[in-house]
Amino acid sequence: MLKSDSLKKVKNDLILVCVILSLSLVGFIIFKLTMKDGNLVSVSINGDEKYKYSITDNLETDIITGDDDENTNTLVIKDGEVYIKSANCPDKICVGHRPISKDGETIVCLPHKIVVSVTEEK
Repeated sequence: MLKSDSLKKVKNDLILVCVILSLSLVGFIIFKLTMKDGNLVSVSINGDEKYKYSITDNLETDIITGDDDENTNTLVIKDGEVYIKSANCPDKICVGHRPISKDGETIVCLPHKIVVSVTEEK
């Protein structure tokens, strides 16, 4: 009797986990399919927007920050995507980030206090 009750609970738990995972997957797919392409790239340094570029521009530019201009991130906009090509920060998480192109996506370099975001300006 105890064994069958235990198996019933495990089965119910597995069903619940599968339902939750399925709902999460459906929500994620809907979210991704409804994301719009952005058309502007905004670069903020220490919370202040410093630069704006069109995402259709093909350019490579250095973003210099720091009290003595010691911090450098190389921003690349190419083929409608934005990424950080290189940075002299210690962790280089921003360099490893995948390219972004959709409205609301961001790349952040915490050590240099840089936020690169894609927006859709109407």
